[in-house]
Amino acid sequence: MTAKPAFGHILNVADARRAAARRLPRGLFEYIDRGSEDEVAIAANRRQLDAIRLAPKVLVDVSRPSTAVEILGQRLSLPLVVAPTAVAGLVWHDGEIALAKAAAQAGIPFCVSTQSITAIERIAAESGARLWFQLYVWQNRQRMLGLLDRARAAGAETLVLTVDTAVGPNREYNTRNGFGIPLKASWRAGIDVALHPRWAIGVMLRALATGGVPTYAHYPEEFRTKLGRVTLSDEVALAADVTWEDVKLLRRHWRGKLVLKGILRVDDALAAASHGCDAIVVSNHGARNLDCAIGPTEVLPAIADEVGDRIEILADGGVRRGADIARFLALGARGVLVGRAPLFGLAIGGADGASHILDMLSVELRRTMAFLGAPDIASAARARLA
Repeated sequence: MTAKPAFGHILNVADARRAAARRLPRGLFEYIDRGSEDEVAIAANRRQLDAIRLAPKVLVDVSRPSTAVEILGQRLSLPLVVAPTAVAGLVWHDGEIALAKAAAQAGIPFCVSTQSITAIERIAAESGARLWFQLYVWQNRQRMLGLLDRARAAGAETLVLTVDTAVGPNREYNTRNGFGIPLKASWRAGIDVALHPRWAIGVMLRALATGGVPTYAHYPEEFRTKLGRVTLSDEVALAADVTWEDVKLLRRHWRGKLVLKGILRVDDALAAASHGCDAIVVSNHGARNLDCAIGPTEVLPAIADEVGDRIEILADGGVRRGADIARFLALGARGVLVGRAPLFGLAIGGADGASHILDMLSVELRRTMAFLGAPDIASAARARLA
């Protein structure tokens, strides 16, 4: 990979993170970057990934490495999926479309969030990306099913049900920064925006000029509100009574692949398989929800051993290097979701910035595979001896 001139100084994800911190208002950046409560889990995710050592196999021909992989019946160029994120449309103007374009260029899917600011129909029409759709269950299940029909009609092939967010997380820094969803006017937030004029002009003012105050584009028209207001109805509030009965409902209704995101126990992985799910994502929500939750790397090997022959296993949690992808593969994942890393790229350069991040991860993964003596993804998955 040859870095584009605009990103020549961005040599890794850490560089992009620092650049994003300078460009975005502090409240928005920390909303993306940080965890919850005392942020024990976010530090643990990183520490546990760093502790994983892989065993190189020598004297293997790695002159033509391949990172191609099949995930849920789709042939992908990389074992990656761009994860769903609720605020991409605030990070860059039409940020969801930009992320989807970057994913399409990389040959991987983009997962659209229920709480996307841009409608899936626009994302599909303007990006050319292979789309997945992430679902938060609404209290009114019939309206939720209507949303799924809409997503399917727009071209979403895979449904990702987030199962680890029964209540809103405790993120105290959002309160201190004056940032949250719904957006609320405050002197802290006002000063924060004023100190970041490129973002204010390039994102917020453009949004106001082209469509007004952003909204959650997938909410029913009669209940759609500006991000500065609370929802008009409990019908589209996130449900706290989601159970395996909802999984049965989704399995009956959704004709495509069904994935449960947020699994951290073997028994839940077994239940997902028994309910006809096609895949799970072993994840603690990027350490953004339960601060005392175990990390995905702690449980991934046991889950893979138990259900890896019955259901596809994906994972996420703090990927910053291509070596992190290899680590997850060696623990038993078929693929990895990346959320924060492409958002950092998005913040500094839109679709080109996000593409730069995905290109860097691809190059780093190939280099890691070469050092491991792994000419393909299947070989990389065997790089952990214990």
